[in-house]
Amino acid sequence: MPAFAGPDSEQVTEELEVFFYNVESADGTRLRAWTNDPDLQIDGPTVLLCNGLGTNAWTMPALLRPDCGVRVISWNHRGVGGSDRPGDDDRVGIEEFVEDALAVLTDSGVEKATLMGWSMGVNTAFEFAVLHPERVNGIFAVAGVPGDTFRTMLGPLHLPHPVARALTINVSRLVKHTGRFLTPITSRLPVGPRAVWLMGHTGFMFAPADPVMAARAIREFLTTPIEWYFHLALKTSEHARVSLSQVKAPVMLVAAKWDVLAGARDMYTAAERLADATYVELDATHFVAMEQPEVVHELLLEFLERVG
Repeated sequence: MPAFAGPDSEQVTEELEVFFYNVESADGTRLRAWTNDPDLQIDGPTVLLCNGLGTNAWTMPALLRPDCGVRVISWNHRGVGGSDRPGDDDRVGIEEFVEDALAVLTDSGVEKATLMGWSMGVNTAFEFAVLHPERVNGIFAVAGVPGDTFRTMLGPLHLPHPVARALTINVSRLVKHTGRFLTPITSRLPVGPRAVWLMGHTGFMFAPADPVMAARAIREFLTTPIEWYFHLALKTSEHARVSLSQVKAPVMLVAAKWDVLAGARDMYTAAERLADATYVELDATHFVAMEQPEVVHELLLEFLERVG
């Protein structure tokens, strides 16, 4: 795992390639899809990544290495990272993300894949598994819950679920309505290793293993207008908790002890209600895949071996 001593350290990140292409979803929305293996050179299983809301490939550095042993297919959310906004701005909820995931999977020619979800992508993965169980080998869920995510936020504060949901929803509404004033600022923020080092000492995020890659991920994230991002967030907040009795595929849930965006205790109780689930809790924040990429990747490989 790369070391990072402080804001003045010099570190050169290995150049990792991501290959982009277009996929059309069921309603005609053009998606910016991506893969780490366009020529099918990786001798390993295919993982359909349902990424965190509005995030990008650079948040998953372990999956971008040539020797990762996994073929990854994924896409950028509607209106984010080169994907078009739909004709109807309200078609940006979890149900639409499932349609997008199905379109990307079908376009790849893969009949059945393991779903990896992070954050709000865990909602997408579970909903996909309920609607299309024949296309799913298993679900590898990282720092996310199977629905009604906003009620699980602020987990380390141990707030009652209704209070947590009301607070986070209302803050999201406020930021959405003020976003057009904030976007000109956030889109111009100079984000480099020094800024990432500072963020890694806030408690919201711990120091990432590779601050150069983390800075790239944050810069890409900030290209999305704030008001559009929180529009997406509020639409996805309408997704109710999935009926876990309908999930038959094996599941591994990787929680983070200090996660303020997807409570570990709720991931644990979800694991208890699933027919075939393994629960792992790491000493990390919501950004565990950037903080402990090797650990998360080893858990993924272990899960892939188990589900075949």
